Amino acid sequence: MARFLLARKASAIVLLAALLTCFSHVNGQEKAGESVTYPPLWDNVPDSLDGFVTIRNKTVINPWNYLDRMGMYKMLLSVTAKYMNNYGPSNTGNVLWGLPLQHGWQFKTGRLADPSDMSSCGQQTGDSLCISTTSWWSCMNYYLATIPFLGAVEAGFFDEWPFEIEILPPEDHKDDFCYNTADCHILIPDTMAKWTTFFQFLKKTKEFSQNKLSPTIPAEEDNVWQYMWTAHVSSIKAALPKFSERLTYISTPEAQFGISWGNAVDFIAATHFPTNFNQTNIFQVYLPQRMLLATDKAPSILDLSKEENWALVALDILYEGNKMTGGRLLNFWKRSMCSEKGREEGRHLLENAVSNPDLILPGIQKIILEFIKNHNCVTTDA
Repeated sequence: MARFLLARKASAIVLLAALLTCFSHVNGQEKAGESVTYPPLWDNVPDSLDGFVTIRNKTVINPWNYLDRMGMYKMLLSVTAKYMNNYGPSNTGNVLWGLPLQHGWQFKTGRLADPSDMSSCGQQTGDSLCISTTSWWSCMNYYLATIPFLGAVEAGFFDEWPFEIEILPPEDHKDDFCYNTADCHILIPDTMAKWTTFFQFLKKTKEFSQNKLSPTIPAEEDNVWQYMWTAHVSSIKAALPKFSERLTYISTPEAQFGISWGNAVDFIAATHFPTNFNQTNIFQVYLPQRMLLATDKAPSILDLSKEENWALVALDILYEGNKMTGGRLLNFWKRSMCSEKGREEGRHLLENAVSNPDLILPGIQKIILEFIKNHNCVTTDA
């Protein structure tokens, strides 16, 4: 039995090494030098409830419009800024930047449009700002946009607003979503509670010094990242089974990429990775800048960059490896990340995988050492 368990752990380590070897084909230094950008149409996005229409004492937000959904993110960045003044200049260190930047990438690459061709929603020839309920990406993102926003509402971040906030439902698939805190506590109670807890915790925090990818993140700040990532992972886990049928509207390579990306978030979350403005911009360039077609097969997709091709291969290896080991690869990684030192080494490893591949093998050795040290650790969602 001991040999069997050792073989299982060894296979997980080999798969992790294979993943990072694939990432080492990516020249991160070339990409990292590019200028960082804000989400598309950022200047047109409202940053307060004053920017939304108020009718009959109700301020209306339409999460099926790109500007409105992005507006929820921009408001969250605004109302939480004072708790993260020292994270980075001009609120660039805010822990929530990963959400709007990811949403902007989805919009820019056409992933929020109707993939069924049954409507012009999100199409350049139709309503380009429309977010489709048949899009797997848009439905998954709803749970990472509206639910966090409602968590902030419940935590009291908008208590001074004199009007009721109304979230509009879509024309179809209404039962797949919730639109106020009470309904969300019924539909997805665990996820709603975790986002509310994150925002409640944030209100209690003191200002922290600006963190970079390294060195060690201060303990209280690390708790902020833990609460945020725990809620983030919960949103994905709640949405994945609910929207699995939406995958039939997109190509097999695109569907596989979506599932693999969702799986990778578990690994990223375990490190308490700082998804601030700069780090998210740096790493997001490795994601494919268009929807994948049925004929696409990485790493040989001609109109995608070498970086995008290898990122797709790496994500697929990570997903298949975790699946093949029955989740043991993720368990190995989470246990290694149980300690503050382990998470620091994990963040280093993620950074070096795309910018300094010579440090990958030494990094893996450090991760293995942390796994041994944390052998009795009880792992959590993040």
